[in-house]
Amino acid sequence: MSLNWTKSALLSALLALGGCATNPEKMLPHGDATMLDVWNQQTDGGSSTRRLLDARQTLRRPLQPPVPIVDQTGYTRTAQSEIYRQFQRLPNPDLVMYVFPHLVGSESVPVPGYSTVFPLYQRVRYALPGERIKDY
Repeated sequence: MSLNWTKSALLSALLALGGCATNPEKMLPHGDATMLDVWNQQTDGGSSTRRLLDARQTLRRPLQPPVPIVDQTGYTRTAQSEIYRQFQRLPNPDLVMYVFPHLVGSESVPVPGYSTVFPLYQRVRYALPGERIKDY
């Protein structure tokens, strides 16, 4: 096990020394050219940019008038239409309750009579596909 550690340490040391032995003048030679000279040499003095813009211009298509929008809602599947089509709600009749006029609180505040509506069943139930035949 220590032999493997020794080999890896020796290899790391050789790689580090090899990196330090590189001559920077050989890797990045200095010349008389300035950055502007290098830029102009690589870009052909700006003429390649002009050629690129001309090529793009020939590829551009003219604008077309907008296509009229056709109403596709009848053919479009939505989550809501799928749920109501396959899993229809079972009937849950509403009950109407009348609350008589009464007094509330320690100061006996009068509350007028009112009606309220609530469903008969606490939870909404859905039929399985094909289980329900007619709409309620």
